[in-house]
Amino acid sequence: MAVDALGAERVQAVMLPYRFTSNESLADAAGCAKALGIRYDIVPIAEPVEGVEHALTRMFAGKPRDITEENIQSRARGLILMAISNKTGAMVVTTGNKSEMSVGYATLYGDMNGGFNPIKDLYKMEVFRLSALRNRWKPAGALGPDGEVIPENIIVKPPSAELRENQKDEDSLPPYPVLDGILRGLVEKEMRIADIIAEGYDPATVRKVERLLYLAEYKRRQSAPGVKVGPKNFGRDRRYPIVNRFRDLGLPAQKPDPSLAPAKSIGTGERFEE
Repeated sequence: MAVDALGAERVQAVMLPYRFTSNESLADAAGCAKALGIRYDIVPIAEPVEGVEHALTRMFAGKPRDITEENIQSRARGLILMAISNKTGAMVVTTGNKSEMSVGYATLYGDMNGGFNPIKDLYKMEVFRLSALRNRWKPAGALGPDGEVIPENIIVKPPSAELRENQKDEDSLPPYPVLDGILRGLVEKEMRIADIIAEGYDPATVRKVERLLYLAEYKRRQSAPGVKVGPKNFGRDRRYPIVNRFRDLGLPAQKPDPSLAPAKSIGTGERFEE
């Protein structure tokens, strides 16, 4: 999108690998940058990540490794990108889609860093469909090249943040087709939970997604601005108090479900893991 809007000479890609970054991801990133004709740099993050972990050794003594260390990786990447932005004057374009921003699957001061988010109002499955479309068709006036500009493997491989070994987004979230369907009901249509369940969705999954949607409100308030392309975006169209007791009263009261207890990272600005 940046290349189509600005031209390849005004766009730079930076790959920020760590030990969990797969060779597949490295190849895909290099292939995409080559297809677009943009500058492509690699800045390994091992030294800053391990430096932060070393600085925290005494404070973290006796505590097991968990998502804290995962989020240090994301924040190291965010710091490096913002440093490049400061030094060069280029703006960081952040990449969180509407599915991720809805449920807080993002790290404050990490992958949420940036000045503008062009896909903020696009659900994950919409991003996939538009990526496939762009490989077949270049919009009128677009400054990017013709043909395949996004390697097919980027579109079809299981999404992963690659913050730990063999991590997949579906370890923490429902499959994106399911997640997006539930979110459309909750956000765009403002449906009751009971009505969403009546469409065939698993009740526990619907309640979990609804809970995450409310918990992530404070993150969305701190996210980069982006264009509105759907009927209801976050911010102007859908804005809730950060501290609230708004809940769907359309179902009988449920006994507390221990599996839905807040993860350690909820409320601290980190990528969550359930």
